[in-house]
Amino acid sequence: MAENKRSSKGFVLWLTGLSGSGKSTIAEGLYQKLDAIGVGYERLDGDVLRGVFPNTGFSKEARDEHIRRVGFMASRLEHHGVVVIASFISPYREARQFVRNLCSNFVEVYVKASIDECTRRDVKGLYKKALAGEIKEFTGIDDPYEEPENPEIVVDTINQTVDESVSQIMDAIKQYL
Repeated sequence: MAENKRSSKGFVLWLTGLSGSGKSTIAEGLYQKLDAIGVGYERLDGDVLRGVFPNTGFSKEARDEHIRRVGFMASRLEHHGVVVIASFISPYREARQFVRNLCSNFVEVYVKASIDECTRRDVKGLYKKALAGEIKEFTGIDDPYEEPENPEIVVDTINQTVDESVSQIMDAIKQYL
């Protein structure tokens, strides 16, 4: 009978933070670094997957369901030796803990930036609309963002460049590569 072997190289790198904190930009830098050293990976990005799951709402229940769905997908990929880079606001600790519990190798990265900085960076105008009441249940404005209590990595995108944040993360995940 064939034994189901598991690669020790699979892991889930979960980037969480406010909209505009730099998650997708940092993820893009990580993709480039991993490509350069020949490491395969799978990208799971919040904006992209909301297009695949278009009926996902923004209530706490809908957000939790979306993160559970994506987290399950990430855990299955990890189980088969895939490096997963997931970038999601994922505002609630309980939902992130659910994903952590599904995974064998889960690395939480808190992409830290203040509401003021994220509002300043906001190219889509979402914060402005949320502050004007045009968007409801917007994380950080009228819906909470629960900062991670014990993330494996914290990158401060106010005081670090993208390259510095990417380098910090790459240094921290060397053990998995």
